[in-house]
Amino acid sequence: MEKYLLYSILTGLLVFIVMAIAMVIISKVRLNSAHNRANSIISEAEEKAETTVRQALLEAKTEAYELKLNAEREMKEKNKEIQESESRLDRREENLNLRDANIVSKDNDILKKQRELESKSKQLEKMEFELEKRTEVQLQELERIASMPQSEAKDELFAIVERQMEMEVLTYIREQEEIAHERAEDIARNIISLAISRYVQEDASQRTSSTVTLPNEDMKGRIIGREGRNIRAFEQATGVDLIIDDTPEVITLSCFNPVRREVARLALETLISDGRIQPGKIEDAVTKAQKELHHEVQKVGQDTLFEMGLSKMNKELVNILGRLKYRYSYGQNVLQHSIEVAHLAGMMAAELGLNQRLAKRAGLLHDIGKAVDYEMEGTHVELGVRLAKKYGEHPIVINSIASHHGDTDATSAIAVLVAAADTLSAARPGARFESFESYIQRLEELEAMAVTREGVQQAFAISAGRELRVMVVPDKLSDLETVKLARDIKEDIEKELTYPGQIKVTIIRELRHVELAK
Repeated sequence: MEKYLLYSILTGLLVFIVMAIAMVIISKVRLNSAHNRANSIISEAEEKAETTVRQALLEAKTEAYELKLNAEREMKEKNKEIQESESRLDRREENLNLRDANIVSKDNDILKKQRELESKSKQLEKMEFELEKRTEVQLQELERIASMPQSEAKDELFAIVERQMEMEVLTYIREQEEIAHERAEDIARNIISLAISRYVQEDASQRTSSTVTLPNEDMKGRIIGREGRNIRAFEQATGVDLIIDDTPEVITLSCFNPVRREVARLALETLISDGRIQPGKIEDAVTKAQKELHHEVQKVGQDTLFEMGLSKMNKELVNILGRLKYRYSYGQNVLQHSIEVAHLAGMMAAELGLNQRLAKRAGLLHDIGKAVDYEMEGTHVELGVRLAKKYGEHPIVINSIASHHGDTDATSAIAVLVAAADTLSAARPGARFESFESYIQRLEELEAMAVTREGVQQAFAISAGRELRVMVVPDKLSDLETVKLARDIKEDIEKELTYPGQIKVTIIRELRHVELAK
């Protein structure tokens, strides 16, 4: 029993020892494997670190190389700029040296001339001294011969010199005025001729048409209608009088308003082409014609702005501008006249270095009031100024409208150019016509304005009223007084008469002496 117990204890101890040894061995094996794994991880980390360091070094070297190239490139550019600056400085230095040399030579010339002037001044002083001596001797001799004191002789001499100087001054003023007029005329003629030569416009413009052609005579009865109901409906809808007379296949439209007349013409042509003429159709045709004319007027205004190359304009003002197509003044189409004035004003402004677009805009709108002068009270100038202010136009444009007929003073050079272009456009051959009675009346007023002057013998308006020749009485007016007379007559004409272009005033003073030899 004791053996068996001892054997069990030994066996348990042996098992315990074996298990302890096994556990020690297992722990060592695990520790070795962990150590191996740690070593492998460290080696991998070291390899990755070495790879990262190599890449970083490579990138750093690449970046350093690029920086070096950029630095070298910048250095080359800076060196090039420095060389160019040095060459410019060298050239400037050479120029300065040349200027210094020129200045030195000029200084020498000035010193030389100054010495010459000093010597001449001394000679003049000497001559003046001798002249004074001789003058004193001559004065004494003159006093002895004339038996007149020196003071009285001096007064008489001064009076003679004063009269001579007055004549010379007046003559000089007259010569300078003529020279100034010639120069101004040459410059203005050059600018105007350049503008006119660059602008080409047909002389013949479209005239107002107040007749409508009918396909046959039967159409007149259909237009009149039963007991005249159609013609009454048409006149009531359009505000235009229809004149149906014995003229074959023609109907006349009569109305002071060109827009209404155009609406009536379009509506009548539509009715004639349709063939069905009755009050209901007349109202529809008139409404359609009004819409068509509105679109046409808007299109004409926009096309005009596009043609002139101008900036945007208020839509209402564009519509009013398009209505000028149907407005005529002295037989001249106002829209074509406004376009022509805009071109001429723009070209003259370009020659003078002014704002060409603003000049064109002012020229195009200078007669804008004529589009509404048959609807509103006031002159076309007043209405134009009112419209330009209402739609926010430039102050220079407003002043150009107000001053193009001389109603107000021009405050800018562009306003003066617009007035000149307006006169050019109206005065060119074929632009306008006037009745014989008004033409004769204008010439009579022109002659009467000169005849009423004191010293005027006769006056003749020649060259279609573009020149006024005035004959004066030579005993009543001197040559210098004729200059003042011409200026006074010119001012009276500018104040009191309205005329296209310009009027030349010529004063003729002729003195004749007749003797008979017997």
